Amino acid sequence: MAEPVRFHAVLDARPSNRHMPGMADAFWKTVPLEDMSPAQWESLCDGCGKCCLSKLEDEDTGEIYFTSVGCRLFDAAHCRCTDYANRLATVHDCVRLTPENVRTISWLPSTCAYRLVASGQDLAWWHHLVSGDRATVHEAGISVRGRVTASETDLAEPEDYFDHMLDEEP
Repeated sequence: MAEPVRFHAVLDARPSNRHMPGMADAFWKTVPLEDMSPAQWESLCDGCGKCCLSKLEDEDTGEIYFTSVGCRLFDAAHCRCTDYANRLATVHDCVRLTPENVRTISWLPSTCAYRLVASGQDLAWWHHLVSGDRATVHEAGISVRGRVTASETDLAEPEDYFDHMLDEEP
């Protein structure tokens, strides 16, 4: 296996639409990703933290391997970025999600609201925009809360990530 390349995206957990004045219910069903307001776009993040885990890519095959290693800015207890505003400057391999790239990033979790909405699917019952409660993502066992085994700051060598590889998507 070739030496892995790490990458991850960081998203912030924002309040649900019931706390956002002017946010229409079920906007994700009627508003194209490209036409969403910044508040609507950010509210799609379910706060699962899966995209904040490091992934490994085999340079020879392009295969993606998920790990249980959190980004240096990831607060695993709360499943959120500790410096969302500056994440792109601080973490060189952080990916800013856009309407264009969510349609092409192969490592976005299958449960990711951006991925689901981009493909015309609805949000799951546990998504805060559906349930009205940010805790349901954790209660449903979808988030990585309690499943992060290391921070990237704990790992000295790229090979150290191999000890944290997962058999499947978290």
